[in-house]
Amino acid sequence: QVRLVESGGGLVQAGGSLRLSCAASGSIFSIDAMRWYRQAPGKQRELVAAITSGGSTNYADSVKGRFTISRDNAKNTVYLEMNSLKPEDAAVYYCNAKIQTKKLYVGDYWGQGTQVTVSS
Repeated sequence: QVRLVESGGGLVQAGGSLRLSCAASGSIFSIDAMRWYRQAPGKQRELVAAITSGGSTNYADSVKGRFTISRDNAKNTVYLEMNSLKPEDAAVYYCNAKIQTKKLYVGDYWGQGTQVTVSS
């Protein structure tokens, strides 16, 4: 069994910063790409940032230059550093990872989500 658990969300003023973490645990053999998505009320879930196992990254245009994704492979953890936050960044942020288990099953796993609220 594999779990992804996010933390670090909360309420911040516009222009402020937050750091999200997502730790994977369980019967993990390897983790490929790790991603952050977000979903605001009434909107579709969108990809915010992604990082490969080798450390290559890509970002949504709306967050480029403000958000940084990173990972600690030894800890099976991915981070999202969010700076210069805007009210439009408010959403539930979800962690996603492509994981191969020790039984060699490969699947997409999701965290439960963490709320980010940005006040103007």
